[in-house]
Amino acid sequence: MSRRGALVAALVGLWLAGCHRTSEEPRLTGTASPYLRALWLPAVGPTPWDPRALPGRVVLVSFFATWSFPALAQLPTLEALQKEHGPQGLRVVLVGLDLDGARTLAPFAEEYASLGIPVLVSDAPMQQGQSAYGLIPALPATFLLDKEGRVAGAWQGMAGHQALSDAVHTLLER
Repeated sequence: MSRRGALVAALVGLWLAGCHRTSEEPRLTGTASPYLRALWLPAVGPTPWDPRALPGRVVLVSFFATWSFPALAQLPTLEALQKEHGPQGLRVVLVGLDLDGARTLAPFAEEYASLGIPVLVSDAPMQQGQSAYGLIPALPATFLLDKEGRVAGAWQGMAGHQALSDAVHTLLER
């Protein structure tokens, strides 16, 4: 084998070695939508979180902050939606935009564990109002994803229970 061939083989071997993942690391398939991949964020609190379970489900994503009264006031609606529609395939997810991340969100998630909704810690672009779903100009910002992981609805500010429930129900029926 030539020197060049040996170098190429060594580089390919190193590249393949770097691609190894442990079985504990969650994987989303390559076909997962970018909107579902955007939820590959660390979770805090006791509610289990596995982004691999999202494909094929209707997902309601609510961006919030612990200091936002409207976002906190919407929590009972989100809890009710999860309880009403969860058995049919809805997954409600909270994405916290607090600047100090897990330091604030972990105690919040513990305090509100009875909601049964995972609390995710946003990344830096999200904290600046940028997301895969578009700009987040106000809190709460809520996005509804269909079973294929496409955005099917969006609400800025507090969304009414009936409007959210109707939209979720329509997507679950499809």
